[in-house]
Formats: sequence, structure tokens, C-alpha cells
Amino acid sequence: MATLKAPKTISKRQELRKDAATTVFVKMQEFFYDNRTLIYGVVAGIVVVALAIVGYVFLQGQRDIQAQEQLGGIILVYEKGDYRGALDGTAEAPGLLTIIDDYGRLKTGNMARFYAADALFRLGEYDQALEFFQDFDGGNDIVGASALAGEAAIYEIKQDYARAGDLFRRAALLVENELRSPDYLMSAGRAYEKAEQYEDARDAYLLIQDRYPDSPTAQGLDFYLGRVNVKVK
Repeated sequence: MATLKAPKTISKRQELRKDAATTVFVKMQEFFYDNRTLIYGVVAGIVVVALAIVGYVFLQGQRDIQAQEQLGGIILVYEKGDYRGALDGTAEAPGLLTIIDDYGRLKTGNMARFYAADALFRLGEYDQALEFFQDFDGGNDIVGASALAGEAAIYEIKQDYARAGDLFRRAALLVENELRSPDYLMSAGRAYEKAEQYEDARDAYLLIQDRYPDSPTAQGLDFYLGRVNVKVK
């Protein structure tokens, strides 16, 4: 014959927990009711900020598309070697300087800054070219290395050979490229020699020998190493 089980008793601890949970819930309801205007305002503010961010990102994306279209038009002028026309613009397309003014904080505007720096360099306007190279936000890529090399070339022209050597070396090591890095290192070595920093020059030449022994730049390297070795001694 089955026996009836006695009903489970609720402990005082369980009752206290239940009462505490109920109390918290009631207080939350009261707080929400008493402060509903403030809470609604905060939520609305968060929504407005989120929508503003989305709108800003969308607008910047649209502006960058416009900048790309303008840059694409003026690059044709740059590639033809009309560097002044590329900077100032033509009847058909705004120039690099205008694109920088209008979209300088965007990715495409930043790229226009690099082309402007190169165009100014080719025109012999080295001070302004240097400003644009330095303002260019280069990444760890070939373009970033080219910008560093552009700065280096200007400092070499200005006879600041030590700084030129440092920048050429940075350009070579930023992105190791079989074609460009040996040339940058060679330029670094020559600049260091002019600065009478012969140990730095030797280090640059040795990097070519160690990392790019099969490059055309490595041919005849013994001559340069022999020359700086004499100076180091």
C-alpha cells in the first residue's frame, strides 16, 4: 500500500529570498515610474547618438566616393607629366590641392596628398613637397615607404645627410621589397657616407649583401664596403 508523502516545508531562508526578490522588483517598478521621464530621455538620447553615428559614417562614405571620382579624373593629368595641371586642376577636373582641401581627412584625400607631394617634388618645390610628405598618413605598405623615401630625397637635397640616411633606411625596412628595398638601402649608405657616419653606411651596405644578394644593387657592393671599411678603421 502506497504511503502519502508529507508536503515539503518551505524554509525561512527560502521565504526571505522570495520576499527580498519581490521587494527588489517592487522598488525597481517604483524607481522606473518615478523617473520614467528621465529614463525615456536617456534612451531617446542613445538612439539619437546611434543614428547620428550611422548617418555620419554613411555621409563620409558618400563623400569618399566623390573624392575617388575626382582623384581618378586628375590622376590622368598627373600620369601625363603635367604636374602643375594635376596640382591646380583643369577645366574638366579639380586639382589635387582642391581635393585635399575638400576631402583631406578621408582616405582618398590622404592619397591625393601623396600625389601632390610627388608632383611638387618633380617641380622642384621641395619645401612644400616635404610638408605634404610629412602630412601624408602612410601605412606599412609600399606607398608609405615611398613617402618616407620622398622625404629622404628632399633632406638629401637640403644636405641633411644623416636624416636622409635614417629615412631611406626606414623606407627600406618598412616593407621589404626585392626591387625597392636594396635601392633605398644603397641611398641610405651613400647619405650616411656624406654625413661621415661610416659605420651606419657599412650597416646599410651589409643589409643589401645579407638580404638581397641577388639584386642588381648588390653588384659592385664590395667597392662601397671597402671604401667605408677604410674610413671606419
